[in-house]
Amino acid sequence: MGGVATRAHGPAPDAGGDADAVAYLDAPFQECMRQVGAIAGAVYLRDADPGMLRLALLSGLPLDLMSPWLSAAIPAPLPGTDAYREQRFVWVGSQEEMAHVYPRVAAALPYPFALGALPITGAHRWGILLLMWPPTHPPVTNARERRNIAAGAHRLARLIDAEARRRLPLPPHEPRVLVAASPVQDPSQRALAAADALERLPVGACGLDLQGRFSYLSPRAAELLGSTEADLLGTLPWHSVPWLDNPVCEDGYRAALLSREPVSFTVVRPPDESLLFRLYPDGSGITVLLSKPETGPAAVRMRADLGSGGPPRSAAHLYQVVHVAAALTEAATVLDVAEVVTEQVAPVLDAQGAVLCKIRDGRLLMIGHAGFVPGAAEPSAGPPLDTVYGAAARAAGGGRARFLGSAAEADRFHPRLAELTGKPAWAVLPLVTHQEPTGCCLFAYDRERTFEAGERAVFTSLSGLIAQALDRARLYDEQRRIGHGLQEALLPRALDRHPKLEAVARYLPATRGMDIGGDFYDLIRIDDDTVIAVIGDVEGHNVAAAAMMGQVRTAIRAHTSAGAPPDQVLARTSRLLDDLHTDLLASCLYLRLDLVRHRALLASAGHLPPLLRPPGGPCTVADVAPGPLLGTVPDPEYPLTELDLPPETLIGLYTDGLVEAPGIDLDRQLAKCAALLSDLGEPEDGRLDPLVDILLRAWPHDFPRSDDIAVLLLRTRP
Repeated sequence: MGGVATRAHGPAPDAGGDADAVAYLDAPFQECMRQVGAIAGAVYLRDADPGMLRLALLSGLPLDLMSPWLSAAIPAPLPGTDAYREQRFVWVGSQEEMAHVYPRVAAALPYPFALGALPITGAHRWGILLLMWPPTHPPVTNARERRNIAAGAHRLARLIDAEARRRLPLPPHEPRVLVAASPVQDPSQRALAAADALERLPVGACGLDLQGRFSYLSPRAAELLGSTEADLLGTLPWHSVPWLDNPVCEDGYRAALLSREPVSFTVVRPPDESLLFRLYPDGSGITVLLSKPETGPAAVRMRADLGSGGPPRSAAHLYQVVHVAAALTEAATVLDVAEVVTEQVAPVLDAQGAVLCKIRDGRLLMIGHAGFVPGAAEPSAGPPLDTVYGAAARAAGGGRARFLGSAAEADRFHPRLAELTGKPAWAVLPLVTHQEPTGCCLFAYDRERTFEAGERAVFTSLSGLIAQALDRARLYDEQRRIGHGLQEALLPRALDRHPKLEAVARYLPATRGMDIGGDFYDLIRIDDDTVIAVIGDVEGHNVAAAAMMGQVRTAIRAHTSAGAPPDQVLARTSRLLDDLHTDLLASCLYLRLDLVRHRALLASAGHLPPLLRPPGGPCTVADVAPGPLLGTVPDPEYPLTELDLPPETLIGLYTDGLVEAPGIDLDRQLAKCAALLSDLGEPEDGRLDPLVDILLRAWPHDFPRSDDIAVLLLRTRP
């Protein structure tokens, strides 16, 4: 594409200049592309927003293809942003490598191509140079190629440095798109000769520019498309021909554009006539031949079954793939990922069997399977799974996707695989993230089949998403395991027993999140007459919340042991958290129970008041003067509240997860809990456990719990 005349589309005004403002980069940019044989390229420049890069210059691709990446956040996991952040050359040599390292890019562009990105750095970090090659490019770059790319980026940086002396080199509002113009001796005579030659062919012929618009149609092509040349020129096929409005048609165009390889697909023209489309791309556009399907073989076959009275099957598959991709992003645990793969991904791929394995401590562990031995869950459960397990081990170690379309291919990959499993065709996908193997995924089929190029692209893209989901879920499971261990270590294993007080506690994690949190409770026996009851809540459902909960509980125990009164215990704990400069908020309710005088002294750090049910009376919400949340003010003061506690008084301490949720009236929910304790009366065996369980069931079942619940129920004895 270098060395040819260019024209720029759509200069658009902007505060930082229009598209012509970056025209000084045209020549060196295209010269760099020519020297390295790139089929497409882009220049991104640092935006006025320091956290963003924006597309400034594009060549060889239509702008709408780059629509997901017109701007890119610098922290985002993309080849260009990685090159910018780390100031290094980023190379992705194949579609499989793209799926492993950048699965989101592979999912949006499931076509074979190679890509390189290099930072444009001079006096400052100005941006990135992005180049693309067809899949015929070797999987690695050679030294000469890297030197030419580096020289091109360096020249761009020098030009931007010079521009910066006049004005800040910001990207234009609309990217500058360069389109190659073919040099001709005599354009009018050449066009007439080409049109005459094409009209003699028994097939239709048309040309598409790099934007996908019709640039030429032979009369036969217009006839086959059911329209006229005048109506079609300058339009997109899937816009101007209704029965071409199908994802396969646009996908075939994009596959030809990015791979620079011939692509073909069959479309049913209403009512039932099949047409074969053959696409032959180069750097200036695409030539399309239209004919009956019998006229020749396809280089890459992509079929669309239109005219069936419903949405095309390819479109349905597209929606399903998007659905399972979203399901993978939502899968929190490793078992969730296994469930999505076996129950959702396998049906979308029309697979009759699926196996998912992960690597842990250097060993391969099967975590999910479907379609093999019913009820079997371990590799040792039977010969079929033993065989699959061996094949999975080979897949994880091989690092390369394998598509086995027949029993003979399957058996060559792993001995007797087809015979012992009864499944002759397999898609064997290693799962790799950050250049490290994470596991492997196998999809099995009951019949022999051909894995076409479009299908392989979908498999490869999904394998990258599965690998990322599995790696993320593994980390989540590990964090949750650590959090659970930390929380169990910090909460009391058993409540202190006291002859004058009955006590029972419950902790329920949130139904969403890591199943850990910052809710805590404690019961501290001072002597035979005095007991301290504490309940509190640190915001969050993660390891940080659990760790801070441990600090709060430890500080409260320490200040209690030193003999501080309730208000000073909370004040000193608050000052400690203020010194730690934590961003988390914490509430706490502290009760000092005098079991001889039957009195309680309370201090509250923004916590909900207790429920009190005197003997023979109704349960009410105590009136407690609250103080500030812990750690929020430098010198806090906490008012003291004194309450009477006759023998047989029931005291309910709880965290806000029991009574608070979006859309729920707090006062109404508190009144509901109080009424529930009033109506229950005394349990027959005198134990408090049934009362706690019933109180926990007061949560409205129409609302999923998004917060933890801790409950501490106390009853004074005579």
